[in-house]
Amino acid sequence: MSAYVQDVFMLFGDSITQGAWAPGDTGIGQRLSHVYARKLDVLNRGYSGYNTEWGLPILDQCIAKPHDAARAPKIKVLTIWFGANDACIKPSPQHVPLERFIANLQAMITLVRERSPETRIILITAPPVNTIARKADLESRDPPQALDRLFDTSKAYADATKALAAEHGVGVVDAWGALWTACGEEEAKFAEFSGDGLHLNARGYEVVYHELIKVISERYPDVHPDKLESVFPLWKDIDWASPQSSLYVVRRE
Repeated sequence: MSAYVQDVFMLFGDSITQGAWAPGDTGIGQRLSHVYARKLDVLNRGYSGYNTEWGLPILDQCIAKPHDAARAPKIKVLTIWFGANDACIKPSPQHVPLERFIANLQAMITLVRERSPETRIILITAPPVNTIARKADLESRDPPQALDRLFDTSKAYADATKALAAEHGVGVVDAWGALWTACGEEEAKFAEFSGDGLHLNARGYEVVYHELIKVISERYPDVHPDKLESVFPLWKDIDWASPQSSLYVVRRE
């Protein structure tokens, strides 16, 4: 079992979070792992296909309960990125009504605040949907499938995420707005940021990453990567005459 030596930056969400480490896409997981190296462990808690209804019981198991908290790393930053699947249209089993989606996100915020009040929470909105590319992708499958997401519906879930973040005083990354601006507010041009109309490619993740770092810088500057020190010393700072005196760290409570 890995010992607790570093605290955590946890990314929680659906396939867009799970894929944030995919080779070649330079997703936010890869980028965060690089800038937080030796400072925070960046954890992938992304679950392809999941919505908030299915994600809530998973989060309950990802956040240490009080009797386990002393042995668990502290979650310094938590991103919660849902909405892309919740916004599926009926009869998709992934569909979660908007009111229920809001309630589930609210329950996630409450759960984290009750168990880990020092955690900085950042909601990320669902990205836009390129229904042109999404329709083509689904129709190319065997057997062909009908379009399962709508442009305006995805925006409604993104808007609800922003409103909830403001209501509860947590950070929010407006991925929908940033990507919509980046593609010149033309649905067809969103293909530059998403190959299949739903999941982000390297350019899409780059836009979201910069927005995320901006939110951290403005709302939670104390956990910006430039403000955190390495848990273990740089090689040049080791006491070469007595290495062990500088290489053992006391776990922070």
